[in-house]
Amino acid sequence: MSIKSIQPKQPQGFTLIELMVVVVIIGILAAIAVPSYTEYITRAKITEATSTLSDMRVRMEQYFQDNRTYVGACVAGTLAPKPADTNNFAYTCTNLSATGYRLLATGQNSMDGFIYDLYQDNSKTTVGVGTGWAGSGNTCWVVRKSGVC
Repeated sequence: MSIKSIQPKQPQGFTLIELMVVVVIIGILAAIAVPSYTEYITRAKITEATSTLSDMRVRMEQYFQDNRTYVGACVAGTLAPKPADTNNFAYTCTNLSATGYRLLATGQNSMDGFIYDLYQDNSKTTVGVGTGWAGSGNTCWVVRKSGVC
């Protein structure tokens, strides 16, 4: 018979302290990452509104070149129909006259509170912003939480 040497048992698994340290680290990372990610998603949705308004402005100017008035624009079947509402923004054409118009993007659902408008002279205004955002009333389109245009 051979004599086997007895070796001490190697510990297996993690201790409770090690697991708690990992949970705390994950919590800290989540506390930093989640707000940044949420703001990033909101900024992407704002881009939808501003690009739709800019595109609509081009269409309105094309309509004006053909008709020498803005009256009658924003109707289905014209060169400048009102943009279709999306999950994030509802679009409106108002103040249609021979020489002017106002395009409005009003936030809905997760974008509630955000309101952007655009006039025939290309003046842009942020009428309202969401909770926690700065810059309501700016004479530009606010695209960052700090109120930066």
